[in-house]
Amino acid sequence: MFERISVPVATRAPTGATNAYLADGVLLDPAARSDALDRRVAAADIDHVAVTHTHEDHVGALAHYAAETGATVWARAGRAERFAAATGVTPDRTFREGDRVGPLTVLETPGHAPDHVAFAGGGELAIGDLAMAESSIFVGTRDGDMRAYYASLRRLLARDADALHPGHGHAIANPDERIADLLARRVRRERNVERAVREGARAIDDIVDAAYSRNVADVRDLATETVRAHLEKLDIEGRVRWYPADDRATPP
Repeated sequence: MFERISVPVATRAPTGATNAYLADGVLLDPAARSDALDRRVAAADIDHVAVTHTHEDHVGALAHYAAETGATVWARAGRAERFAAATGVTPDRTFREGDRVGPLTVLETPGHAPDHVAFAGGGELAIGDLAMAESSIFVGTRDGDMRAYYASLRRLLARDADALHPGHGHAIANPDERIADLLARRVRRERNVERAVREGARAIDDIVDAAYSRNVADVRDLATETVRAHLEKLDIEGRVRWYPADDRATPP
């Protein structure tokens, strides 16, 4: 149901591109203009334009294709101002959980971003930055929520989808196996973070060093934000004490 058009775009994702999708009159995540996307949009009858979330590597060409097609532009309810700031377009309509955008049904999946959603159709889902086949997804404290991300992955697992179509990389043909693996990896990382604090690491740099078994120098900023997101979750759950103003943690 979902036709993928990979669009080169500035992104930290390892693919170097974002996937736009066409699905029976709906254009999803028009990240940038490309010849391939121009051709497919021109050949299709686009009635609706929407995005899984409003990070810049997913919305860069939304204004162009909305104007080009005259399609109805959708945003998540309660996030219209965020949408307009990111895209330069005031949405025509808003959606909530369970609403329909053309033939697609909205599933709210926050975590990577507060306005993140997935779109379900025909037993398959376009999932934005909820998961990737090739790598893990960044969830950091600047725009993310690790507790919400865990919940969204579990919601996705419960749907028993036939296939998942991510914002970056190839389709996930074994959804249950992949989502279970991603959850297990997150839990292992979280346990490493908690163990590091309980064994004496206090400053964020020391916690990062203890939590990762590999050298993360090339993605140190992302690893640090990820650890902060885990610490925030652990603090809420009473498993560590996290002091964001000081960038340090202690046992509870």
